[in-house]
Amino acid sequence: MMKLWKRASGALKDRKSLFSISFSRKTSFRNPDLDSAIIHATSHDDSTVDYHNAHRVYKWIRSSPANLKPLVYALSSRVNRTRSWIVALKALMLVHGVLCCKVTSLQEIRRLPFDLSDFSDGHSRPSKTWGFNAFIRAYFSFLDQYSFFLSDQIRRRHKKPQVDSVNQELERIQKLQSLLHMLLQIRPMADNMKKTLILEAMDCVVIEIFDVYGRICSAIANLLIKIHPAAGKAEAVMALKIVKKATSQGEDLALYFEFCKEFGVSNAHEIPKFVGIPEEDIEAIEKVISGVEEKEETKEEEKEVEEEKGIILVERPEFQTIITDKWEVFEDDYCFTCNEIIETDQHRKYNVDPSPLPLVVIDEPVYFTHTLPDLITF
Repeated sequence: MMKLWKRASGALKDRKSLFSISFSRKTSFRNPDLDSAIIHATSHDDSTVDYHNAHRVYKWIRSSPANLKPLVYALSSRVNRTRSWIVALKALMLVHGVLCCKVTSLQEIRRLPFDLSDFSDGHSRPSKTWGFNAFIRAYFSFLDQYSFFLSDQIRRRHKKPQVDSVNQELERIQKLQSLLHMLLQIRPMADNMKKTLILEAMDCVVIEIFDVYGRICSAIANLLIKIHPAAGKAEAVMALKIVKKATSQGEDLALYFEFCKEFGVSNAHEIPKFVGIPEEDIEAIEKVISGVEEKEETKEEEKEVEEEKGIILVERPEFQTIITDKWEVFEDDYCFTCNEIIETDQHRKYNVDPSPLPLVVIDEPVYFTHTLPDLITF
């Protein structure tokens, strides 16, 4: 009885919102048709997702940059007023689909236009909704950071074309690894969360994981050939840290997909085989680091020798005449040399294999063969 009352109350709220929109006029910040599609796509019904109206929203975003402001206004107004985990989650799924459009105008969004970092459902007791609240907070945290990252990538692509430095590529991989870590925090943790809407959201998350992890693997494989003996120590150290984290995240991914399979997420039924990075590839980077350190030590030793030599040549005692039975020997006749100094070979060669790193062994690249769920594909 209580469940039926909640559904009826939610449906009444949606109708009220649609009725008020019917009196709105189209402006640069309002588009009644777009507002209506957003309300339908973020309804209070937890049993279904309105894909038709979700695709209408995506079509507007792809058609013109002018539709971005009405979208931001309508979504923020809708989310900021709601206390329903259903509406909040559907809004996040809709935003996820919008970000997957990857149109140029998205660079203007930067961070999400609303804040669900402290969301709490107001229609049920916390003992029943804590799992949904945690799920929404984690999903929001990822999308907020992903929106910022995507905006930066779009801005970079549309600036004057330039080749990124090794350091910039390393930083980009680190950001992707941070996004992957946030994705792995999105999971249902309460026993009452096996619902259609949660499973739909998890399908979106799993596909995003495939995409992000695939980009990380590809970026590391392409970058490893640039980490050679001529590279700087800071870059080599950062590369080693990234490679080790990729290995750790591969293990976390395997556990995550096992969990998703048991929970019933359809896109996780075929779990890929995540294999750790071979030790020889990690050792190759460590050799680069040790090689750079040896070069630095050699340069430091040579500097110290030069300084000592300078001291010997400069700090002579006052000239004195030494009287012998045969001849006079002046101190100028003494030869001050450094013949005993052993020169260090500065042209060491390192046995480093620059071949791409075999990060993931999958029969077929999962992140290329899977298709996105209906909610976030076009």
